[in-house]
Amino acid sequence: MKFLLDQNMPRSWLADLRAAGFEATLWSDVGPRDAGDDTICAWAFANGHVVLTYDLDFGTILQSTGAVGPSVVILRARDGRPQRARADVYLVLSKFRFALEEGALIIIDHLHHRVRMLPLAR
Repeated sequence: MKFLLDQNMPRSWLADLRAAGFEATLWSDVGPRDAGDDTICAWAFANGHVVLTYDLDFGTILQSTGAVGPSVVILRARDGRPQRARADVYLVLSKFRFALEEGALIIIDHLHHRVRMLPLAR
């Protein structure tokens, strides 16, 4: 599985995801820093990447457009500990890998996660 880390994700996630066996790219390494979320979504979909972000706008884009991709994982970290967020992400990635491959929006916080298959109802 390939991941595109949004501009708000720390570069340190690249090494962590790669060490876990995933391909990972940081948006600022492939596109302009001032790109809109719709541009990032389009690139991720065209290149077969799952977007990993803290930005809730990606869910809005998927819903308003009725898009079938890309899959997006939104982190809503409340306790601010990177190790906790990573553990939550890896748990969800292992549990919902097939959903992400098909097209899904997953929102993760430290208490639970929500999975919605794409396209989202308008």
